[in-house]
Amino acid sequence: MAVSGLDRETQVDADRPVAGKGRPRRPRGPDPLKRQSHAGQLLEVRQRFYREAVGTRDRRNGDQPLRLLAYSLVPSPGARPDEDWDTLQTEAERHGYAIGARLHDVAVPVPTTYFPSSRTGRSVYTPPWQRPGWREVERQIRDRFSEGVIVLDRHNISSDDDEYHAVIKHLGERYQALVHLVISGEPSAPT
Repeated sequence: MAVSGLDRETQVDADRPVAGKGRPRRPRGPDPLKRQSHAGQLLEVRQRFYREAVGTRDRRNGDQPLRLLAYSLVPSPGARPDEDWDTLQTEAERHGYAIGARLHDVAVPVPTTYFPSSRTGRSVYTPPWQRPGWREVERQIRDRFSEGVIVLDRHNISSDDDEYHAVIKHLGERYQALVHLVISGEPSAPT
C-alpha cells in the first residue's frame, strides 16, 4: 500500500514503513509477534507428532519405552559429542525413553550471501538431509528401529524455521516419529 505525503511516497506494510524519501529501507527483521506465533506453531506440530508416536507405540507395545535415537551436531571435526550424549541420556531417562543408536554430524557452514535484514546469513549449516548422520537417523526410523530422535535443541536439526518444520513434519507424517528437544527454544502455546 502506498501513502502519499507532501513530496514523498512511503510504502507501508502492516503499519510499518518500508520505503520513503526516494530510497528503499529494509525492515529490521520479522515482526516479533509473527515470529512468536510461528514458534508456537512449531511447538504444536512437535507435540501433535509426539502424541501420535505415543499412541502408535501404546497400540503396539504399550509396556515398553519409546526407543529414540540420540543425535548431535558438533561444531568442528575435532569436537566430540560425549557431553551431548550424557545430556541426551539423562533427558531420555527422565522421560522413560530408551536410547538406541547415537549419531552425530559435524556442522559444515554453507556459503551464503549475507543480507543485513536477513536471518539466513548467520549460522547456516548443511541441511539435515545432506548430512550422513541425519540420513542414518531417518533410515533407522524408516526401518522401525526407533520411534523418534532426541536432540539438544532444534538448531541441531536446523536454524531455519521452514527447514526445521519440514523435517519434523516429514518424520511425523511419514513415519509417525517424534522429535524430542532437551531445550525447547519454542515458547509454550497459550492455554
